[in-house]
Amino acid sequence: MAGFRAFRIHREGASVRGAVEVLDENELPGGEVSIRAEWSSVNYKDALAATGAGKIIREFPLVGGIDVAGTVGSSSDPRLAEGDAVLVTGYDLGVAHDGGYAERVRVPAEWVVPVPDGLSTFQAMVLGTAGLTAAICIQRMEDNGQQPEQGPVAVTGATGGVGSIAVDILAGLGYEVTALSRKSDQHARLRELGASEILDPTMLDLGTHPLENGIWAGAIDNVGGDLLAWLTRTTKPWGNIASVGLAGGAELHTTVMPFILRGVSLLGVTSSGCPTALRHRLWKRLATDLRPRHLDSLVSEIVGLDDLPRVFDAMLQGKTHGRTVVRIGVRGQESEARE
Repeated sequence: MAGFRAFRIHREGASVRGAVEVLDENELPGGEVSIRAEWSSVNYKDALAATGAGKIIREFPLVGGIDVAGTVGSSSDPRLAEGDAVLVTGYDLGVAHDGGYAERVRVPAEWVVPVPDGLSTFQAMVLGTAGLTAAICIQRMEDNGQQPEQGPVAVTGATGGVGSIAVDILAGLGYEVTALSRKSDQHARLRELGASEILDPTMLDLGTHPLENGIWAGAIDNVGGDLLAWLTRTTKPWGNIASVGLAGGAELHTTVMPFILRGVSLLGVTSSGCPTALRHRLWKRLATDLRPRHLDSLVSEIVGLDDLPRVFDAMLQGKTHGRTVVRIGVRGQESEARE
């Protein structure tokens, strides 16, 4: 039986490490759909999982990667046929079920989303979990009444995967976007994506009052901690804050004042548990009205499986920006040549 390459993560005592290994087809986990993987991506969650910096993985050893796109190799589900272009993001992929950093992936059929018309498998992974997360943020804000004419929307952690995609999509929808980033060398790029203003969060006076002057009609926050607390105090009446990340801390020290005096809404966002019907709808939107205008230029680097440890370390040190796409096997190389 043919072997395939995969980036597999092991726990040895208190340490966690990953490396490229050759696995057998009979080592694939259960599932109705086998995928010939072409592309994956690197998310902050992947870096936490593969290095042990975060307690992400629930079962060891495990193939990493919470995203994958490719073509169906075999399927016992009538909705999916051999050769169909598909993607998988979230669920237990790369957490408790072998993930997308492998030339062969097998998953339950319910996890699989057809790649929508207008996107290639490569572009689907430029978006990946980051793109789906940004789309969920915008959908939840829209469902809660967010409109461009209400005023500026802040995006924190704006050079990261979710942040840069959110800046691009929001600007394309007509929002006035203020990007918050401490990476001064990326400011020109953020303006290209559509940011009308850029703030360095390290230079902000976050204030001490329960309510500060209202600035934002809404916000997408990838940072958490003190910056999220500041957003709650500076968001205008009936504004929406989509809370996505915790790079700046998991604790939130604020008061109920923004919520009961200004009607500010704090909207929690998770992509891994996104309901199936909404997931399918948002992927179609990502190929149409939510499609980033600068999709291909969001890619900062294309890497192979062997490059992953370097990328993980750089991401945890805050030295990456945009999206890192992972080429999986020969099919990924062929797909890249067609782009």
